[in-house]
Amino acid sequence: MNFFREIKEGLGIAWDAIRANKLRSVLTTLGIVIGIVTVTLMATAINGLNGAFHKSISIIGADMLFVSRNTWFAHSEAEWLKTLKRREITLEQCRAVERELSLARAVAPVVGIAQTVAYKNRSSSSVQILGSTDQFLATSGFSMNEGRFISPGEAEGGRPICVIGNDVATNLFINESPIGKRIKVGPRIMEVIGVLDKQGSFLGMGSLDNQVIIPIQQFLIGYWRNPDFTIKVKAISPEQLDEAKEEVRGVMRKIRRLAPGDEDDFSINQQEQFITMFNTVAGTIATVGLLITGLSLFVGGIGIMNIMFVSVAERTREIGVRKAIGAKSRTILLQFLIEAATVCMLGGLVGLVITYLLTFALRRLIPVNMSFSVMGLALLVSLLTGVISGFLPAWRAARMNPVDALRNE
Repeated sequence: MNFFREIKEGLGIAWDAIRANKLRSVLTTLGIVIGIVTVTLMATAINGLNGAFHKSISIIGADMLFVSRNTWFAHSEAEWLKTLKRREITLEQCRAVERELSLARAVAPVVGIAQTVAYKNRSSSSVQILGSTDQFLATSGFSMNEGRFISPGEAEGGRPICVIGNDVATNLFINESPIGKRIKVGPRIMEVIGVLDKQGSFLGMGSLDNQVIIPIQQFLIGYWRNPDFTIKVKAISPEQLDEAKEEVRGVMRKIRRLAPGDEDDFSINQQEQFITMFNTVAGTIATVGLLITGLSLFVGGIGIMNIMFVSVAERTREIGVRKAIGAKSRTILLQFLIEAATVCMLGGLVGLVITYLLTFALRRLIPVNMSFSVMGLALLVSLLTGVISGFLPAWRAARMNPVDALRNE
C-alpha cells in the first residue's frame, strides 16, 4: 500500500511541477512529440505497405505455378542475360504439360501483346491482349461479371470472340451492355461474350482490368504466330504445391529433352518469390527507417534528462526538507522518475494525436490505419524513454544528503 501511495503522491507532485513550469514542460515534450510522430508514422506506413502488398500478391494465388523461359527475379545481370538465350516455350509443350500432369487442377497456356481496342468512336490504348484457353479463368482466380467465358471448343477453334476486363468495358461502353457487341482489337474484329469482375491493380504496376482475353488459336492467327508462352499451373491444393512443382519440373525436362546433367532451361515461378523479396526489402527499410526515426526519440530523451537535472538542482532544498522529515531515498527516486515519465507520456499522447491526423493524408498514397498495437507500443516507448532519461537525475536526487541539501541556497 505504501508503494501505491508513493506513486499517487509522485503523480500529484509531478503534475504540480508541470503546471508550475508550463513553457518549459511544453518545450521539453516537443522532442518526445517529434520522436513519437516519426516512429509511429513509420510503423503505420510499414504496416500499411505490408497489408497492401499481401492483398495485391494474393491475386497470384498460393497454389499457382508459372512456367516460363525467364525467372521473375534474376540475382544478377549475367543470370538475366542467360535466361534470354533459353529456348522458347511452344504451344505443343504447353499441351504436353497439360496432358502429363497429375497434380494440377488446371493448366493454361498464356501469351500477351499490347494493342489498341476500339468501339465506334471510343478507343483504349495499351490494352493487354491475352491469348489462352478455357482454363484461363480457373488459373487466374477471376470471375465473370457479365456474360460467359470462352468454351473449350471456341479456344481450339479460334472463333473471333473475346472477354474484356472491367476497365475496357467502362472505357468503351457507356450506358449499354458490351455483350454481343463487336469491337476492334488491334487489326481484328471480335465479338464480346463476357466481362470480368473488377480485379484492381497488381503491386501498383498496372491494372488487371485493362485486358482482353481471346482464344489461343485466334491469337496465333491474328497477332503472333510463334510466341513464347507462359504456362499457368494451378495445383490441386496449396499443400501439394511443392509436389506439383517437382512434377512440373520433371515433365518440362522430359518435354524439352534435357539430359540428367543439364540444368533447367526454364523457370518455375511462384508467389513465394515475391513474398521473399518483399520481406527482405521491407525488413531492411523498416530497420533503417526505425533506427533513423528512433534518433529523434534519443534526442528527446537527452532533452528530458537535461531538464530533469535542472529540476533536481532547482528543488534541492525541497528534497532536503522531504528527506529531513522522513522521506526515503526510494520515495525521492520515484518522485522524479514519475515526473519524467509523465512528461514523456504527455508527449507520447500528443504525438499519437498528430500521427492519427497525418494518417488521413497518408491514405491517399497507401491504405494505412493506425492499429492499437502501434498505439500501445508508442505509449510504452514514451514511458520507457521517460524512465530511462529520468533515472540518472532521480538517482542523484535520491542520494542527496539532507543536511547538504538544506544548506543549498
